[in-house]
Amino acid sequence: MKEIKDIVKAYKKAHNDGLKTALATVVKVEGSSYRQAGARMLVTEDGQLTGAISGGCLEGDALRKAVLAIHQKSKKLVTYDTSNPDDVEFGVQLGCNGIVHILFEYIDESCAQNPIHLLERSIENRMASIVITSFSIENRSMQIGTVGLMNNHKVTLLTSDFITDTELQNLSLQVLEKKQSVLSKISSSEILLQYISPQTTLLIAGAGNDVKPLVETAYILGWKTIVADGRATHALKKRFPTASEVILSKPEEIIHTIEIDEATVFVLMTHNYNYDLALLKLIIDQPTQYIGLLGPKTKLNRMLEDLKNDGIGVGEKELSKLYGPVGMDIGAETSEEIAISVIAEIKAVLSGKKGLSLRDKKEKIHTDIIRI
Repeated sequence: MKEIKDIVKAYKKAHNDGLKTALATVVKVEGSSYRQAGARMLVTEDGQLTGAISGGCLEGDALRKAVLAIHQKSKKLVTYDTSNPDDVEFGVQLGCNGIVHILFEYIDESCAQNPIHLLERSIENRMASIVITSFSIENRSMQIGTVGLMNNHKVTLLTSDFITDTELQNLSLQVLEKKQSVLSKISSSEILLQYISPQTTLLIAGAGNDVKPLVETAYILGWKTIVADGRATHALKKRFPTASEVILSKPEEIIHTIEIDEATVFVLMTHNYNYDLALLKLIIDQPTQYIGLLGPKTKLNRMLEDLKNDGIGVGEKELSKLYGPVGMDIGAETSEEIAISVIAEIKAVLSGKKGLSLRDKKEKIHTDIIRI
């Protein structure tokens, strides 16, 4: 989400500056790679880069390929084989042991539905989207490119020569159901249907000084961050310049201020038990996947008892979204360290992960794209 937003912003600036651009997209990975299919990088004709397609070792050559695509006003598929240790330029430096296919597309500003416009539309609302890219490894002179979008269950397809309506419908349903990108081979072309999840919204109840690093860390990730507090002396925008919103609000007013869905998460850290409890009563049955509670385990147990006494049922479903004490066990002590701990836990929950050290992980680091 953040990478797409940065690319759209960079494209608009380049357009205003009169600079031509090209979009580099990782469309397929065989073996290991630092970035996976769907990673993108915008390149301007004067060499400015936004986004990333690798850990830095492919960007130099990719810059040259992108500038060539700009000058030729063309689409090109380039394959980088990083699995060969004898390849001085890529194999030894990268050490990823994989083959990366990257599609370079000249961005035609006169086209109302060019790839950047499709990317911009993919993040315009709080619903999952699918960006559709067609490419061919077998016939490199025939690259269709980024030509489709499913947003709000409506499909925009600039050309349908490479796929039938039935095939597109079946693939799109699988992407939305699994919340995972799909790579499919149709005739001599391959289709990447990239799943774009909605932007994460983090609502923090509390506007103390310990909230500041949490807001700043979420901002780096591109999350929408809302700070809410009942104290007029604390709920001030100037205290949280990187927050999307800062609202002076009572607990019962908060849920009418924001849209709560599966991409909305909460951290209750007002240091005011009654405020946190009042808000917890209102959000416990909402579709959020995560409610973090600052404080010891005894505080959570007391809250659960108070909810029970007020006739609010807390079953397994509700308990599964409660995280108290909040954060992952990384030995955090300072507010900055706690912020990292909390953000890491939220990211793990939203990704369906346990937060295991990669050293101890038996499977691949990245989730494989579904191939159909």
